[in-house]
Amino acid sequence: MEPLKQAADLANPKIRQALLYEKTGEGKVRCGTCERFCEIRTDAFGFCKTRKNIDEKLYTIVYGEVSSLSANPIEKKPFFHFYPGSIALTIGTWSCNFTCPWCQNWQLSKSRPREKRGAYMSPEEFMKVMKLYGCRGTSISFNEPTLLFEYALDVFDLSKEAGYYNTYVTNGYMSKAAMELLAAHGLDAMSIDVKGDKRGVKKYCGADVDKVWRNTVLAKELGIHVEITTLVIPGINDDHAF
Repeated sequence: MEPLKQAADLANPKIRQALLYEKTGEGKVRCGTCERFCEIRTDAFGFCKTRKNIDEKLYTIVYGEVSSLSANPIEKKPFFHFYPGSIALTIGTWSCNFTCPWCQNWQLSKSRPREKRGAYMSPEEFMKVMKLYGCRGTSISFNEPTLLFEYALDVFDLSKEAGYYNTYVTNGYMSKAAMELLAAHGLDAMSIDVKGDKRGVKKYCGADVDKVWRNTVLAKELGIHVEITTLVIPGINDDHAF
């Protein structure tokens, strides 16, 4: 699956052709951004509701769509062994590719993108705000950052050119191809939230935790700084055996 050149809808800068997908026949396309690998029929959305099949091409509809933006201490991400004491400009959009019922940012992760909701911020504008607030790096967070994949790559390119660091606060469920592109475009650090054991992640998050652990190892192999976090949910992932 080779990356495709992005094409923008000039009438709506938040709609961009996705980078990772393939046609599967009968008008369908398969998304290659996360481990769900959604097969999407024409005019339909993938599981996360941020990617749509338009005329047998896959598009992200949240490129630069901001649901939340703030300049935060890096420890709030949380990172405790990566540029301590620094400030990261943090951005997020809408929706998620997990189904966790306990999400702390549920107002964002449980909301699907809607036309005319959310503000657009170009990568260049993002960099201007970073400098304005004296940030030392970027953080894609609040909801699952993999949904802002194409936008993150463009932001990371500009950020690295200017000497900043780049971070992801993630559930770790991106595809191998996505992970490799993130590393190639300058992702420096990941805070990966491991939700629980195999049974718990399957039941409550609708995902395979083995893929998360695989990406944790892959990130290290790609030279990315990794820190693991777990939000403890009594009765679900607080067993000492976990």
